[in-house]
Amino acid sequence: MRIAVPNKGRLHEPTIELLERAGLHLDNGAERKLYAGTVDPDVTVLFARAADIPEYVRDGAAEVGITGLDQVRESGHELEDLLDLEYGKCRLVLAAPEDGDIETVADVSGKVVATEFPHIARTYFEEEGIDAEVVEVTGATELTPHVEMADAIIDITSTGTTLRVNRLAVIDEVLSSSVRLFARPDVVDDPKVQQLLMALESVRSAEGKRYLMMNAPREKLDEVKEVIPGLGGPTVMDVAGDSTVAVHAVVNERDVFEVVSDLKNVGASGILVTEIERLVE
Repeated sequence: MRIAVPNKGRLHEPTIELLERAGLHLDNGAERKLYAGTVDPDVTVLFARAADIPEYVRDGAAEVGITGLDQVRESGHELEDLLDLEYGKCRLVLAAPEDGDIETVADVSGKVVATEFPHIARTYFEEEGIDAEVVEVTGATELTPHVEMADAIIDITSTGTTLRVNRLAVIDEVLSSSVRLFARPDVVDDPKVQQLLMALESVRSAEGKRYLMMNAPREKLDEVKEVIPGLGGPTVMDVAGDSTVAVHAVVNERDVFEVVSDLKNVGASGILVTEIERLVE
């Protein structure tokens, strides 16, 4: 199985880290390579531009790809969206000069809109019933309304700061995007693809969770159980005879501070809190 991933930019490092956490350690790193083997001899990682990854997957150069939803939508290829990896979040928005005459989507009718995402833009305007001229640009999209190249833009924003600096106001959200795991429809049920999906899901499930281990008096077990907001209840094991039990549980990270204090108050001891790399549910 071949996995296409971003070769550089803001999505590269988080993607490599995700694969490593999922147990797919890359051979000899990922610097300045076109591809790399992994600890699994049947899995190879290909490095490509984020925008080219949908093409790699569609054409069969890779079975699956990790890239932004915006890139897949712009490609126009029909790929299966298997998992939202919940990083690289951004919005594709329609924006226009703050002091201009475009205040609603309807006001864009008959206007020129500049964008690096012409396919998404044309699809959006078609769905909205708007007759606008879409002009493709390859950079500095925010500048185009100020040099009379366009009346409005459709562009990526994360915080909105760049738009505000360029005195552009958001008119509408075109697309909410994040990094996803995509696959060709014909390989979705392949065992190796499903194995990768489970591995990545287990990493996502572990985020924001902590593993608690402690000893507790057996007579206090019911009180301990009431304190722990675990996944399906804690695991309880006998230790040191009949008077003490070991209790293991998974809790949300945001609950740890209060839970540890409450556990001490009901008699738990030897409380250990550890991070979780993967959680298969």
